[in-house]
Amino acid sequence: MQKKTLKKTYKFAIRTSLYVTIFTTLLVSVFLYYYHTFNWQIIVFPLICFPLCFVIIQYRVERFIYRRVKKIYDDLTLLESTSLRKQPITTDMGTLTKEIDKYARDRKIEIETLKIREEYRKEFLGNVSHELKTPLFTVQGYIDTLLDGGIDDEKIRKKYLNRASKGVERLTYIIKDLDMITKLEVGDLRLDKETFDIVKLVENVFELFEMKAAKKQITLTFDMDYLEPIMVYADKERIQQVLTNLIVNSIKYGRKKGTTEVSIENLIKNKAIIRVTDNGEGIKEENLTRLFERFYRVDKSGSRKEGGSGLGLSIVKHIIEAHDEKMYVESELGVGSEFSFTLEKTE
Repeated sequence: MQKKTLKKTYKFAIRTSLYVTIFTTLLVSVFLYYYHTFNWQIIVFPLICFPLCFVIIQYRVERFIYRRVKKIYDDLTLLESTSLRKQPITTDMGTLTKEIDKYARDRKIEIETLKIREEYRKEFLGNVSHELKTPLFTVQGYIDTLLDGGIDDEKIRKKYLNRASKGVERLTYIIKDLDMITKLEVGDLRLDKETFDIVKLVENVFELFEMKAAKKQITLTFDMDYLEPIMVYADKERIQQVLTNLIVNSIKYGRKKGTTEVSIENLIKNKAIIRVTDNGEGIKEENLTRLFERFYRVDKSGSRKEGGSGLGLSIVKHIIEAHDEKMYVESELGVGSEFSFTLEKTE
């Protein structure tokens, strides 16, 4: 075990010894002068007094202060104050005061952070509960109706079973996304990286959601004609999932007869940045910092009507971070939003 170092300070002992020596020398000089016995030997007195005072004061300081300082350090160790334990034990009150102040500030920040996390945890649990109970109650309601006699009517039976099936499908979707995001967070999801054309991948995603966009008269387009392929190195399936989530979101919250535009730009020599821009309803600035949290909803009521697990953006962020890349978002309420991410580019 590494021996703890003791940082000694002599400043207090030197100053105190000096003050005591000056005071006692003056006092003795006055006393000798009063009794007419004053002589040059008085010069020897401070030479003896100062070192003697210094030794006694320093010894008492170390015995008195050091023990109490050590007890403070030991008590703080019980509170898991590892930051203080990394520092040498000191008898310097100025240094100790600074360290204790720093410790207090750090603990205050930790407490405030824990309070914020606790609020997030409560909100997260509330959101999970809401997301799961809504389809569960829906399925339960349809099944109860069928058990109460609705099963005898062929039309009602088929209609309610279809609706119950959609509720179960939504539950499966939420659980599957929760499973994926858990794997991403703990690093259990393996990435199968390969070289592919990102332009072609975007075109494939456009084709998948062409009909969905057409229902809202939203145009899916590139910012320009990409005549040459742009090759990137990443997990193709996961990047398709990223593009799918971003484009589906832009369709969900885009305005009627709007546009969802994808652009691919060179960021630096071996990096490309892919931007997904829409002219939809936009997002308030105060919501941007929490946008990628699990189940966080910007619109607490309307967004649920649009469906989805509430995990899409969180999954997107985790996939991009798993590639050691960056995710960005810019938005202005009433103007639109732009989500962008970087990828490693190959020649």
